[in-house]
Amino acid sequence: MKFTKLHGLGNDYVYVNCFTEDLTGVDLPELARRVSDRHFGVGGDGLILIMPSERADFRMRVFNNDGSEAKNCGNGMRCVSKYVFDHGLTTEHTFTVETLGGIMTPMVSLDQEGKVEQVTIDMGEPRFERAAIPMTGIPEEKALEETIEVDGEAFTMTAVSMGNPHAILFMDEVLDEDVLKYGPKIEFHEWFPERTNVEFIQILDRQEIHFRVWERGSGVTLACGTGACAAAVAAILSGRTDRKVTVHLAGGDLFIEWRESDNHVFMTGPATEVFSGVYQGSIPYK
Repeated sequence: MKFTKLHGLGNDYVYVNCFTEDLTGVDLPELARRVSDRHFGVGGDGLILIMPSERADFRMRVFNNDGSEAKNCGNGMRCVSKYVFDHGLTTEHTFTVETLGGIMTPMVSLDQEGKVEQVTIDMGEPRFERAAIPMTGIPEEKALEETIEVDGEAFTMTAVSMGNPHAILFMDEVLDEDVLKYGPKIEFHEWFPERTNVEFIQILDRQEIHFRVWERGSGVTLACGTGACAAAVAAILSGRTDRKVTVHLAGGDLFIEWRESDNHVFMTGPATEVFSGVYQGSIPYK
């Protein structure tokens, strides 16, 4: 199986071009677990398939390194955008990509050599209703500035869906030990029937946020694009920041804008191709 390794600010996945690779009958969750293993596989935060679509120009399927399938991935979307342009699957600078969380519209910016350097993605409108997260409670109510208790500690939390679930915690200081301790417990908290991504954010000023993430199905990662969008939205909604925010992630910076004109969230950041190869390990079939 031919693959390409790309990362968005260190959030790295194994990408497979399903226009040329036939994965019919393959156990995709198990394949994701095998190729993601950093000792016995290629290594990465998961597996992303670039596929034909009947609804958009391309389709993206995202599998975390535990085999679970994600509805969306902002960093993955930027890398898919770089791959399809740089590898000649499209010549358009703006195109559409189908995900389980909806259809996204990336816009690519090129470097002097004509390769994709930055990608801006219209991530659509954020959702706050508990049913949209999904989250327990009255379906149409919103979980804004709620108190969530874990191991006797209370956190102020806002829940946001960017096509996938996010629980944003406002912290006076973001510590790695808190991410490791509370991230998995909130991921599996009873409030979130489909689990959740967990963002720990510290407001630096009205234009900057310090950010760390525990990703659903992957654990600690260096970046999370949808998480950065959700964190910015939560900060803007509560009046803590302006509508244009730089989010400082462990792997680098993302620029997020929540536009008042159409309520859409736009994310801009880099995507990097690392290497291509052939996976010669066993392919699991159903």
